Amino acid sequence: MVGEEFAYPSPKHQGLYRLIISMCTVAILLGAWADTNHHPALLAGLPTLFVYQFSTYCAVNQSMPWRQRLTLTMAFIDGLITGFLIAFVGYDPFIVIGLGLIFLVTVVGYLKPFSSPNLLAIMAGAALTSWFLPLNFAPSRGTQLFVLAISSGYALLQMSTARRKYFLLAKKHDSVLRQNEWLTLRNFRLSKYLSPALRKAILSGKDVRAQTEEKILTIFFSDIVDFTTLTEELDSEQLANVLNTYLTEMSEIAFRFGGTIDKVIGDSIMVFFGDPQSRGIQADAITCLSMAIAMKRAMIDLQARWRAEGIGSPPILRMGINSGLCKVGNFGTENRLDYTLLGRAVNLASRLETSANSNEILISKDTYELVKDTVHCVSRGKIPIKGFAVAVDIYSAIDLHKHLRSTPQASAARYSVAAGIMPKTNSYS
Repeated sequence: MVGEEFAYPSPKHQGLYRLIISMCTVAILLGAWADTNHHPALLAGLPTLFVYQFSTYCAVNQSMPWRQRLTLTMAFIDGLITGFLIAFVGYDPFIVIGLGLIFLVTVVGYLKPFSSPNLLAIMAGAALTSWFLPLNFAPSRGTQLFVLAISSGYALLQMSTARRKYFLLAKKHDSVLRQNEWLTLRNFRLSKYLSPALRKAILSGKDVRAQTEEKILTIFFSDIVDFTTLTEELDSEQLANVLNTYLTEMSEIAFRFGGTIDKVIGDSIMVFFGDPQSRGIQADAITCLSMAIAMKRAMIDLQARWRAEGIGSPPILRMGINSGLCKVGNFGTENRLDYTLLGRAVNLASRLETSANSNEILISKDTYELVKDTVHCVSRGKIPIKGFAVAVDIYSAIDLHKHLRSTPQASAARYSVAAGIMPKTNSYS
């Protein structure tokens, strides 16, 4: 509707332009009437002109299709009248300048979409008048001054109106810019609480309501071993710095691999792959393992950094991963939603994380079947897991095959692990 109104403004929008043209026509016809010994034919056009001018105000009550047609028709008639006046006065330069100024100011303003039809109508009106009325009228000095005065006044009025519109639009533009800056700032602050994939899905207009769906996802859990002991060894400031550094590094790695961070509770991180964007079940699992291995390597660098800062027993990471069917989506009410996932697969991933040794990545058999061609894993057999009636096949993920093949030291470590030369802590519970 906005586009239609811009392309086809109401006939009332042309009222002032039509009024000025009518006043110029009246002045020229009255001048010609006086110079031609009061020829009655010249006065006959005045009532017709009045009816035409009055028709503008009647046309605004018509329906939209009729208004559009009337707008085009009356704009063309305005051009014909202007062309008639130009030819009728014998192309008098003063009259041409006055009428040209009226037309130019109007075209630059709100009748810009009609510039071509209006110009064509002016040319047609001038040609028809020259053809059918070979006699020209020489306007008097008073008529010339009247047309110039009224055209100048019209131009000044239009310029003043355009100036007010410009400042109004500039004010609105500044207001929109301030609102955009405010929204950008809020979105930036919001981004700290959402993963890039989830933030992109929400900002793209995805319907946000309480609904869930079933999907096969890969779920990742991690936390710091003996975090309670660490809290007793460090003061509050040191603990906050260590925790913030750890969470920042791990979160950046999760974002880099495209994971959706579900929760960060204390030292625990929950990430899942497969929603709201998925590369495929197998690719999601491989990406999750790649992320976990990258976190494991990053943790080694952080431990060296913390030792250099005087922390004798720096935090140690452990991780658990499982793939399976989950309920994922927005849980809660229409007023308070939580984007998360539920299901047996989530519980198993959490149990694997608590059962892992220090610096170990434990994965389930379901995940192993998806990543075994890409990630080197060592079987840990069937292990009873708390909350599960049947023992679960689990595997310890070592590294990506491509990393092991490219580094001789990593290959040696691979075979050491395969031979069982690996320190162990408590048995799985």
